[in-house]
Amino acid sequence: MPIALRRIAALAACTLVFSSFGAGASDAYPSKPIRLVIGFGAGGITDVAGRLVAKALGEELQQQVVVDNRPGAGSSIAATAVAQAQADGYTLLLGTVGTQVVNKMIYRKLSYDPSSLTPVSLVSNSPFVLAVSNSVQAGTLRELLSLTKAQPGKLNFGSAGNGSSPHLCLELLKISSGIDLVHVPFKSGAEAVNAVVSGQVDVTCDAITVIDPQAKAGRLKMLAVAAGKRNTEIPNVPTGAEQGVAAFQVGSWNALLGPAGMPAETVQVLNRALAKVMDRPAVRQQLASMGIEVLPLGVQAYATQLKAETEKWGKVIEAAGTKLD
Repeated sequence: MPIALRRIAALAACTLVFSSFGAGASDAYPSKPIRLVIGFGAGGITDVAGRLVAKALGEELQQQVVVDNRPGAGSSIAATAVAQAQADGYTLLLGTVGTQVVNKMIYRKLSYDPSSLTPVSLVSNSPFVLAVSNSVQAGTLRELLSLTKAQPGKLNFGSAGNGSSPHLCLELLKISSGIDLVHVPFKSGAEAVNAVVSGQVDVTCDAITVIDPQAKAGRLKMLAVAAGKRNTEIPNVPTGAEQGVAAFQVGSWNALLGPAGMPAETVQVLNRALAKVMDRPAVRQQLASMGIEVLPLGVQAYATQLKAETEKWGKVIEAAGTKLD
C-alpha cells in the first residue's frame, strides 16, 4: 500500500477510536435528568422523604432528579408507570411496603409485577406511633389493651382506608394482642387523625410526623412507637415491645427500584451515590427531625427486608380478610 494511503488508513482508525471513546464518555450514566416516581401526593411523609433524597442524589450524580407524584390505587399507578418505562435508569420508583408487598396480597388484579422491578436499595423508614383520643381512659398501651379486653368491640380505630398501612398497623396489633377493635376507614390518614382529635374515633396509628404535632398540642395521646427501639424524635414514648407486644413493629419504609432489566452497572452507580447521600450528616439530621430512620443499604438488605415483610403482612392480611378490586 502506498505511504499516503497507509497514513490515511491510520488516521481513519485513530479517528474511529477517539470518536467511539467520546461517544462512550458522553453517554456515561447519568447523562440527563432522572425521574423519581412517588405513589403519593405532595406533602405526605413518603413525598417529603423522597424529595429530600432526590435533591441530595441529584447533587451527588450531578444530574437533576425530578420528582413525579402519581398517587392512587395504593401506589399501583406509580409502580405501573415505572414498570412500563425503559430500563435505562432514567425512570425510578420510590417503592414502599405497599408497592412491593401489600398490593399483590390485597388487589385481585394488579397492573404490574412487584418482583420484576430491579431493586437498588432500601432508603428509609418512618416508624408508626399508636395514638388515642383524649376521651379514651388509657395512658399506656398496656392500659389500652386491658380496656379493650374488658369491653371487646366497643372501641374503634380510624385508618387511611382498607389495606392502607394505618389499617394494617391496627390489624397487626389486634392479632398480636388478641383485642377486638372496630375498623372505621377514611379517605386519608389525616382524616383519620382528625377524627381521633375530635373524639369521633378512639384509636389510630400513623407516621410520627402525622401524630406528633397533634400530641404536642395536647389534642391526643401517643401510647407506643411501633418499632424495635425508641425514636429520637419522641424519646419519651415507649415501644410496643416495652409494653408486652414485641410483634408490634410497623413503618412506612421506602426502597429505590427501577424497571425490569436495568443494567447492573447502573444499579452500582445509584448504590454508590445513595450510600454517599445517606451518609451526609445534614441528610441524616433532616430525616431524624421527622422521626425517619436510615435503613441498611444495598440489594441484599432489600431482599432480606422484602422476605420478612412478606411473611409478616401475609399473615395479617389473611387473618383480616382484606381484599380490594
